[in-house]
Amino acid sequence: MTHKIDPALRRLLDTLQPAAEPAGCFLSLAGLTGGSGKVETAAGPLLARRQPPLPIPFVNRRREYRILKKLRGSGLTPQLLAVNARWLLLRWQPGATIDQQDFTQRQDEVLALLGCLHQQPLTGYRLRLLPLLQQYWQLCRERDLRWQRALRRLTRAGEPKPLRLAPIHMDVHPGNLIASQQALRLIDWEYAADGDVALEIAALCAADPAHRQSWITLYARQAGLPPRELETQVKRWQPWLRLLMASWYQLRAEQSGDAALRRLAAESWQSL
Repeated sequence: MTHKIDPALRRLLDTLQPAAEPAGCFLSLAGLTGGSGKVETAAGPLLARRQPPLPIPFVNRRREYRILKKLRGSGLTPQLLAVNARWLLLRWQPGATIDQQDFTQRQDEVLALLGCLHQQPLTGYRLRLLPLLQQYWQLCRERDLRWQRALRRLTRAGEPKPLRLAPIHMDVHPGNLIASQQALRLIDWEYAADGDVALEIAALCAADPAHRQSWITLYARQAGLPPRELETQVKRWQPWLRLLMASWYQLRAEQSGDAALRRLAAESWQSL
């Protein structure tokens, strides 16, 4: 769907040198967070990522910009252009997202990307799940005893001590991997931060649960970690991740009124 360009986005486009004169429309892109769009300009297509109008914990385009700036020497991130309070501008990444079958078949490539990311210097933005989960609890209107009990249980247990602290993407799934003629590229870095590599692998396994064991085994071999130690740490993070996913679906369902998100939220609470 095309829309007129938001004035705040147009002002940001005007700051680029040479000026990126827009073609006059903003093409919305599919995505659960929403707000991203493709802008055609004389200098080529750009990706515009909007700050969500309703609060989503940890999603902040200025923080995303600063993390991408710290990681730009890695060759893993999109080219940064500009940022303001409402928009983040990036160079458009050509290619198409992969499907679930490709995701599994290209495990080595996906893990090579993560291996490179996990070797980068820390960004200075630490991911703490407990405060994040508490924010979701405070923002949502509809809460039940399962959620309260799960949150209390994790609060008492405390977050697992990191097996290995590194920059992590935290949202690796087929829709966030672009296949071009050259290689796979990661997109959508809004949840990137410094965290435990085992949490990254736990999230990866959640995106492809049927091949969980091979993701753990291959990553352990690549990273020089004992497979059993990594698997144990992944298991420690799983209840945290399940509650985080359920909380995210609940908040986004309430904010959007989307029936599909409400169904995903209900299924997530059932799985707890």
